[in-house]
Amino acid sequence: MAEKVHGKLGHVLANTAAAKLFSLSGLFAVYKPKGPTSANVLNQLKEKLLAEAGIQKCARKRKKQILKIGHGGTLDSAAAGVLVVGIGKGTKMLSNILAGSKKYMAIGELGKATDTLDATGKVTEEKPYDQITKEDLEHVLQKFTGDIMQVPPLYSALKRDGQRLSSLMKKGEAVEAKPARPVTVYSLSLQNFQPPLFTLDVECGGGFYVRSLVSDIGKELSSCANVQELTRTKQGPFTLEEHALHEDKWTIDEIAQSLEHCMSLLAVEPSLKKLKTEHSEESTVNCEDK
Repeated sequence: MAEKVHGKLGHVLANTAAAKLFSLSGLFAVYKPKGPTSANVLNQLKEKLLAEAGIQKCARKRKKQILKIGHGGTLDSAAAGVLVVGIGKGTKMLSNILAGSKKYMAIGELGKATDTLDATGKVTEEKPYDQITKEDLEHVLQKFTGDIMQVPPLYSALKRDGQRLSSLMKKGEAVEAKPARPVTVYSLSLQNFQPPLFTLDVECGGGFYVRSLVSDIGKELSSCANVQELTRTKQGPFTLEEHALHEDKWTIDEIAQSLEHCMSLLAVEPSLKKLKTEHSEESTVNCEDK
């Protein structure tokens, strides 16, 4: 008898958790660690929430229960930081977030170029950097502030014939560089300079690649450079310190609280309150940016 009561209680609790999960709607932020892809992090989050709600994989397929969840702005596998997540009707707001401003902390390395423009790639070129001074670097940064033209990296989430350029490159296929496109850098400052390493603080608009920025800076200094570390510290109104939930906080209740807080921040940004639909999807929303 006790087992039956316990079983019924567990079923009621699971149903309550599932109802709360599917009622969640809006935007919040999670912390993406260095290593997994943004899609991996999103899938992990989704699996944890569905498991907490007591929804088994087979049941999901049978009942066609779809948890609307997506992210707005892909972070490279090697990058860490703020990943904005939309849940429920919030998935329709992700395109607005993608177009907004973002902040990054990047550590660049002078004297080495790689095929991926970061530390994960193969070194393709080495050049002297001893002649570069802090003043030289600060002077060059001025040329990359404001509205500029930027060529995206070959290893990127941009697509050709429906396939990511990065996937085509890994298969050994010839890939032509995408044409330069307009991007915006709101602020760019040098935080530290200890050759060959230098640390930048960057605030930029959508579609901007920090890897391309660091590579271009190296070329402008008659040397070369690649990104050693990259952290997104802010996206829209969401900051790494205040709003990004770490994995131990990926629970239905914690996310419900975070949604309440995060959505209040959007009240001062009218454009983000409109539920745009043109780029939303039921399961995941993957937008390239970094």
